[in-house]
Amino acid sequence: MHYTPKAAALILMSALLAACSSGGSFTPLTTAPAHSPSSSGAKPAQFLTAATPATNTDDFTYDASPPNTALSQQDSSNTPNAFFPAPSACIAAFGLECLSPAQMRRAYNVPSTLDGTGQTIVIVEAYGSATIQSDLHIFDIVNGLPDTTLNIVYPAGPPTATNGGWAGETSLDVEWAHAIAPRAPIDLVVAKTNRNSDLMPAEQYAIQNHLGNIISMSFGASEPSIPGGVNNANLQRAHDTFQNAKEAGITMIASSGDAGASNGRSTLTPQFPAVDPLVLSVGGTDLFTDDAGNYQSETVWNDTNPAQCPFGCLDGIFGATGGAPSSFFATPSYQQMLTHSPSRETADVGYDAGIYTGVWVIDSFGVPPGFFGFGIFGGTSAGAPQWAGIIALANQAAGHPLGFVNQALYVVGKSGQYNSAFHDVTTGNNALFSLPGESAGPGYDMPTGLGTPNVANLIPALIAAWSN
Repeated sequence: MHYTPKAAALILMSALLAACSSGGSFTPLTTAPAHSPSSSGAKPAQFLTAATPATNTDDFTYDASPPNTALSQQDSSNTPNAFFPAPSACIAAFGLECLSPAQMRRAYNVPSTLDGTGQTIVIVEAYGSATIQSDLHIFDIVNGLPDTTLNIVYPAGPPTATNGGWAGETSLDVEWAHAIAPRAPIDLVVAKTNRNSDLMPAEQYAIQNHLGNIISMSFGASEPSIPGGVNNANLQRAHDTFQNAKEAGITMIASSGDAGASNGRSTLTPQFPAVDPLVLSVGGTDLFTDDAGNYQSETVWNDTNPAQCPFGCLDGIFGATGGAPSSFFATPSYQQMLTHSPSRETADVGYDAGIYTGVWVIDSFGVPPGFFGFGIFGGTSAGAPQWAGIIALANQAAGHPLGFVNQALYVVGKSGQYNSAFHDVTTGNNALFSLPGESAGPGYDMPTGLGTPNVANLIPALIAAWSN
């Protein structure tokens, strides 16, 4: 979404963070967030209408440019611990809450006894980021996190182009999956471009080589943007790829989108791959905490609704969570138990996504040597990698991979453990401006799914539901 930073807020941020850094130079830097398919034999029972194999072979592209504040930069020679200020200081200075890993873990009650040991999280991106290794290391220093192993894999060779939006996405995804499961190694699988014909083989590579038991995908394409709809050969092959992941015991997770229920169109429009029934779709909230990170409340993330945009909406509009019924996919059996709808609905679960309640990210793409860049990021693509971290913790607790978790999550959602395992988000809607949208309410709803996690309670409930 379009964002114009306020100069006064950036000056306040500079002064505040410079004071917190215990010395060292600090310079503001404004940046803009800046092989052919074959027939697949996709299983028609998953689709609302029968799919004819490979009647349309046109490729399509995915978007990934997480909403964020203007980035600033800090001298790398003086990287302090506890660099970031408390949420109340951020709110007072420039109207943004700004959450650290410790605060996020406390808000969603992530148990300190689980850290992702023995698990590997796979993150699939296009283009990647040349600075991700150093950015992750600095992220660990300033947040007091242990370093982990980050393997970068280029199945088709390194990209020949760079992309600032995808570089920011890469930093957000890697750092915040790590924030939730800090001892889990991360395999970053990088496609050469954001075309489905490049990203899908990257996903296939991760699945066929079983790089890990959880795969996070923070990107999407609206259903109407896919040529030929369910008859698109690339879409069908991607769906088959997710079926292969399910059969291999791999959890696939994707973000529901940052442009409301309509994706800027006149009708309700979810995005793929989050809308695929074989993928766990993550919607977005605004999460409110105290300075220690103790949970206070949540609403649907929607900056375009003045009643929902937090703290006076001082920095303008960043977006709204996705979440809508599909025109491609039929409702899966696991979802019918709560939705009773003929169409697959997204999202399945929720997580903090608003910029006004956003997270700190180290992103040095385009920053001069000797400095690192940082800013506050959000979007539903912040939730997908953190849910990947949660599933890594659940796998650790279970002693085995849980694989396709959608069925078990909905079983929890219909059980007496629901209110202890999830925060039920009941306030707000995801209508982008005056376009169509969906409202939150008790229990399942499309903007936030079953709700956001109370992780310490969710994990044992999820393992029990999976076992049964």
